[in-house]
Amino acid sequence: MGKLLNPDICVIGGGAAGLSLAAGAAAFGVPVVLVEQGKMGGDCLNYGCVPSKALIAAARRAQAMRQAGEFGLLSAEPFIDGERLQARIRSVIEGIAPHDSIERFSGLGVEVIQEPARFVDGRTVAAGDHLIRARRFVIATGSSPAIPPIAGLAETPFLTNESLFDFTPLPRHLVIIGAGPFGLEMAQAHCRLGASITVVERADALSREDPELKAIVLDAVRAEGAVLHERTDIRSVERDGKGIRLHCVGENAAFDIDGSDLLLAAGRSANHAALNLGAAGIRHDAQRIFVGADLRTSNRRVYVIGDAAGGLQFTHAANYHARLVLQQILFRLPAHEIRDIVPRVTFTDPEIAQVGPTEEEARASFSAIDVVRWDLAGNDRARTDGLGRGMVKVVAGRGGRILGAGIAGAGAGEMINLWAFAIANRLTLKNFRDYVAPYPTLSEIGKQAAISYYSPLARNRFVRSAIRILRRFG
Repeated sequence: MGKLLNPDICVIGGGAAGLSLAAGAAAFGVPVVLVEQGKMGGDCLNYGCVPSKALIAAARRAQAMRQAGEFGLLSAEPFIDGERLQARIRSVIEGIAPHDSIERFSGLGVEVIQEPARFVDGRTVAAGDHLIRARRFVIATGSSPAIPPIAGLAETPFLTNESLFDFTPLPRHLVIIGAGPFGLEMAQAHCRLGASITVVERADALSREDPELKAIVLDAVRAEGAVLHERTDIRSVERDGKGIRLHCVGENAAFDIDGSDLLLAAGRSANHAALNLGAAGIRHDAQRIFVGADLRTSNRRVYVIGDAAGGLQFTHAANYHARLVLQQILFRLPAHEIRDIVPRVTFTDPEIAQVGPTEEEARASFSAIDVVRWDLAGNDRARTDGLGRGMVKVVAGRGGRILGAGIAGAGAGEMINLWAFAIANRLTLKNFRDYVAPYPTLSEIGKQAAISYYSPLARNRFVRSAIRILRRFG
């Protein structure tokens, strides 16, 4: 018989979501068992956010060398040392890894089991030779790259985010399937590092984003040399000598794309197939586990957080989920996910960030909205730093309450923080108008947008007052 464990909480998955919840529970002295069959830190640390941003940082510096002439300096075409670049990416991961390590969590009092987990029944999980009968279970098994059903793909070598950052030498002509955030981030980064880039997307690139804002980003990516085919179907893929070939059909004609390497960036699939969820009475299908707004499953003992819950697939959303579930388990306080307060960022250059509904989404949900815009070109810091196109776009409801905000431009991922805070706390544009922003900073753009919202109203009030005075004394 296996070893029987009876913790308060059993967490399945040692990625961002699971580690956040385990650390939070352990801080309150709650007995926790964490089951992780792979690398601690999950996708974000090992294959996602961390290595991709390290690659993007290198690509940004390569581009800065090419553009140095704009600042009165000598421009230079960078020499890309692929081995040193990969070594730096590994060193960044290794620098963060101790924070997510078994040793650290064991030190916090968490019992870590490195085995696959599966439900035996509604209140028991098996992991190796352990049987875990916990008061509450939290599934945090993350997601994996989705493999699209394309003819010939199984016989054709391809990369995903799980293999891209260990790939040497750097691709000569990288063909990317998928023009979502990861696909476009990697397209621009590899283009800046010297590769030819072709991106194929069956729908619209960055389809979730505001059309005005994403146009700024897509124009920049194309201007740097990436070729984007939107609204294009891939009929089949095949190996072609030492490279690959895609047979495509666009809006007007069929055509082929030849490349040296293929990267799949066509979305993510939740990891839950091996958990034997049916034995625990947990409703699910092949794509997702069904959860309520409180992140609870049909089995009241079991919660799902992070990518495994579907919907918001961001590390910061995983941390948010962990807090919501801890609030329910530890303090027995109600909590539910509010997606409008969770921002998203695509780390292209310029970046694009959004929190709350876009203009189109807001018009579908609210009877009356106002939209205010402010161009990056009107900001002094943007001029001193030689930044290109950009825009802040804010959707406001009655009384100037901030419903949503989108930013395309340098530093959008940093600037969106203040707007996320405003939406979470139901602030209005008056709050933005009244605070003092340091000069010269990009964040002043938000204040300028807020002032522009109130200026027409002030003028209208003046006109109305003048009319009333003329009528009175007329």
